[in-house]
Amino acid sequence: MAGSCGGYCDTTESKQAAAAQQENAIKRSLGKIKNKILVMSGKGGVGKSTVSVNLAIGLANKGYKVGLMDVDLHGPDVVRMLDLKGNVEPPESADALVSPLKYNDNLKVVSLEYMMRDRDEAIIWRGPLKIQAIRQFVSDMDWGDLDYLIIDAPPGTGDEPLTVAQTITNVKAIVVTTPQKVALADVRKSINFCKTVKMEITGVVENMSGFVCPHCNETVDIFKSGGGEELARELELPFLGKIPMDPQVVMAGDDGKPYLSSGAKSPATTAFDGVVESVVQRLPPVATPEPLQMADSGDGCACGGSCSH
Repeated sequence: MAGSCGGYCDTTESKQAAAAQQENAIKRSLGKIKNKILVMSGKGGVGKSTVSVNLAIGLANKGYKVGLMDVDLHGPDVVRMLDLKGNVEPPESADALVSPLKYNDNLKVVSLEYMMRDRDEAIIWRGPLKIQAIRQFVSDMDWGDLDYLIIDAPPGTGDEPLTVAQTITNVKAIVVTTPQKVALADVRKSINFCKTVKMEITGVVENMSGFVCPHCNETVDIFKSGGGEELARELELPFLGKIPMDPQVVMAGDDGKPYLSSGAKSPATTAFDGVVESVVQRLPPVATPEPLQMADSGDGCACGGSCSH
């Protein structure tokens, strides 16, 4: 009977068309990015954002075009750690892409925090909103041609890393841990997550591996050392390096001046440089861009395939 759906059919078709349009935009954007790296951890407090930010700056310092995407939606720190000011500017037209924040000529940054009027406002979102936000970070932002996209994820194996794994094809993981047994037990879950979603692991970083004395600049293993390296060896994963805990690195992050941007030399910056070099060796910026494949407009829903309709 004509019109019996009462407009439901039109609504369903429009949602499917919007989902297909977004999927095509995602593929266009990803086709310009050579390497995609998800920095993740099994638990909080291991310095994952510090690793993400300094990895991005280290790659940018080498002359590579880098994007830094903060998908830690409930606790975004990247903008503050880089001392980036301003808010998102609306595009010139409905079809135009949104410009990320620029840290320098080689580093672009996207974070939910710089899209908020009040940066201290709590983000109280359920899964579907988080999924859509991450997809829009890829589809609606003007990333341009990048050698590396670094994605800073929240701890654990929830909506955010799962959405990245399902949305960003050929994304690879860097798993951050500290040397202690509790952290190592949690990081195994992250590694098993990567195996479940078939995400290749570029390597393991052992952060807070010892403490750099502010007086003598020597490293003391007061928090243990070598646990992450041992785990990588046990699971036959690449080990990217050990980064000691340095008070200067902590203060630099709080001041919005990441340590690798300062040019200062210490055991921590030397270690960070080693991690950056390991990443470049394992993921050289010569990958072939992914071919654009048009999405089927008759399949999927507005959530991007994360539900069963």
